[in-house]
Amino acid sequence: MSMNKIIWLASYPKSGNTWTRILLGNYLLSDKQAISINELSKVTKTDVRQDLYDKAAGRPFVANDFDDAIALRPKVQRIIAAESQGHQFVKTHSKIERIGNVDLILPEVTAAAVYIMRNPFDVAPSFAHHTGQSIDEIIDNMTNPRMIFSSQTQIMEVLGSWDAHVASWLNAPGLPRHVMRYEDMIGDTEKTIRGLLQFLQVPVRDGPLRRAIRMSSFKELQKQEATRGFRERPQQVDKFFRKGRSGSWRDELTPAQVGRIREAFLPTLEAHYPEMLGETDAFASSG
Repeated sequence: MSMNKIIWLASYPKSGNTWTRILLGNYLLSDKQAISINELSKVTKTDVRQDLYDKAAGRPFVANDFDDAIALRPKVQRIIAAESQGHQFVKTHSKIERIGNVDLILPEVTAAAVYIMRNPFDVAPSFAHHTGQSIDEIIDNMTNPRMIFSSQTQIMEVLGSWDAHVASWLNAPGLPRHVMRYEDMIGDTEKTIRGLLQFLQVPVRDGPLRRAIRMSSFKELQKQEATRGFRERPQQVDKFFRKGRSGSWRDELTPAQVGRIREAFLPTLEAHYPEMLGETDAFASSG
């Protein structure tokens, strides 16, 4: 990994990116006290920060249209890389794609990527809660190849569909990458984070690792959010750290919704979630 480059922490929204950043922060930066959920900028930058767009534009940035909105992405990424000492973790929800002559993820500043994947059945209710939309609307978005997220000033995140997002990161040629499933993070956090640290070539120390995991528990994060709030929580949401578990789709989706997701993403599910096929098929048929 060359110097002054970005290590992307990439995921579709509501897939465990924030938890990954907190775990890394508590392992790399924390000594005795849990890192504040409002100080994650000490661990990672994000590629859609308003101040970086203002800097890249040389003025307060507001986009007029889609082309305007993505034209500055490469410049913003060059600024992040130039300002960092050594490697810099950068959170992104963008897919990897070249649109016109703009690379959404700039190869020249990219050292590596950690891709965090979560099954789409659990993403859908969590994403719906996060945006204040209905689950059916979210499934429309997750299956839309042109899905875009934008801020009030029109800083755009090009997501595309869930399966295309996964494919764009997992099939990017020449990209050193480490893939983690959210389900495995929950099922065996220590093993999963140990694998992540090994990929990042960070020494693994058992005591600090276990302490970091304890300090990153959902109970701890919910407690912090309740007492101090969370800067990244969208305005329409009562709380950001909602459940932090796997399999809640069984209680939150209808058979028809499960069937829609299953049908839309079957090849990707067969590749990455084969263990879910039987259950989701039976659930979809029960309607």
